[in-house]
Amino acid sequence: MVMRTLTTAVALCCGASLAAAAAPAFAATSATPSTVQVTQQRSRGPVLVDCFRHPTVRPSALIIACGDGNSRLESVHWTRWGPNGASGEGVNVVNDCKPYCAAGTFHSYPVVVSLANTEPWKRHPQVQSFTQLTLTYPGERPTIYQQSVTLPLGG
Repeated sequence: MVMRTLTTAVALCCGASLAAAAAPAFAATSATPSTVQVTQQRSRGPVLVDCFRHPTVRPSALIIACGDGNSRLESVHWTRWGPNGASGEGVNVVNDCKPYCAAGTFHSYPVVVSLANTEPWKRHPQVQSFTQLTLTYPGERPTIYQQSVTLPLGG
């Protein structure tokens, strides 16, 4: 009986410790005003708001499919970033979802990335954010995509 009580107590303490350690990683997923100010001061231009509503400037990676993560950009190298748009090249990693998404395979496709249409960010209207993402595939592309795909960006 004493051993069972001790085991239960240790398990509860470990669980509480893990929960406390994980809390900062998941807490506050929205950008604070100071984060936004620092980001915009560094960029002196528009930001790209990611899936977690964090303002980013020239991100090297970005989740495109915020709901399930089945499409993302990696290894993005930006050649232009300013109030009139941004452009760069990278790799679009896309899940083929065959036979279904959980069992699918991720494939990589070279892509030209363009950002356009800056508007005041709804959460911080003093900050301009891009509202449109265009992916252009110079070669092979996912079968469900056109050669060029334009997507809205939230924020």
